[in-house]
Amino acid sequence: MTSKSIATATLPFLLALGTGFVSAQPAKPEAPPQFTNVAEEKRFHALVSELRCVMCQNQSLADSNAQIARDLRNEVLELMRQGKSDAQIKDFLVARYGEFVLYRPQVESKTWLLWFGPALVLLAGGFIVAGLVRRRSSIATTTNDDEQEW
Repeated sequence: MTSKSIATATLPFLLALGTGFVSAQPAKPEAPPQFTNVAEEKRFHALVSELRCVMCQNQSLADSNAQIARDLRNEVLELMRQGKSDAQIKDFLVARYGEFVLYRPQVESKTWLLWFGPALVLLAGGFIVAGLVRRRSSIATTTNDDEQEW
């Protein structure tokens, strides 16, 4: 075979690979987990809906289709079957991925701003609005008193 015939034979394959028609590793659909009973299934779904996908960041483990989310779902199920409690599973994932993996982080000194910051901003906004309303009403009252003639 000549180099020209090899190039001619491989050109369609390379073009298909470049356009995405041929995939190097086809995506394998995830088989749904097999639960031993209904209680295990409910616990699993409740737990993975409280945990955040570390890759997607705005989706729970239950909603994400990322490979790491699939792996973490399998790991959560394995830890459940080892007899770990929900708190132990969350602690394991926090130790591995940080507080970010939790949708509801713990209330600690380093998360106070996260928990109480919105209320402080709302409270400060209320004080500012109340001050502006008071100032305008006092200016309007003073102006009306000066213009009135009895």
